[in-house]
Amino acid sequence: MHSTTDTARPGGIRSTLRRGEAWLDAKGKWAWITLMILGFVINPLVGLAVLAYLIWGKQIFARSCGQRRQHHQDHAWDRQALRNAPTTGNRAFDSYKAEALRRLEEEQAAFEAFLQRLRTSKDKIEFDSFMEDRARTAVAGGASDAGAGPEAGTRPGEY
Repeated sequence: MHSTTDTARPGGIRSTLRRGEAWLDAKGKWAWITLMILGFVINPLVGLAVLAYLIWGKQIFARSCGQRRQHHQDHAWDRQALRNAPTTGNRAFDSYKAEALRRLEEEQAAFEAFLQRLRTSKDKIEFDSFMEDRARTAVAGGASDAGAGPEAGTRPGEY
């Protein structure tokens, strides 16, 4: 009878760091901030390392450390995930769901097209208004300069 033993020590530094991270996550954002402040007191480089990890690795400005992971897993729904979701076994419901998703996508495409037309018309109205104001100022400026007249040898539009 042979018994196998692991030659590597169970756990290790990565396991210890993960447990520490999980413990700090369970305590909340203030535990991480406390760790960062203590890191600055001990050694500024340690504090900077914790701060960098908080900013780029933990997204400290999210709701809270412990709830963030659960939140991202629960609400990771998008169109593709809903479309490729496993069937429920109820064909009537599955066909209704597929039809509803198709209809919603069509409505969304129509709404986005409407918004694009709205933006285009708004831009056109603003541009037309600008051109009318410019024409009015040119006419008003031309009326005040009527006595001066154009210089000899210049074409219209030249300065």
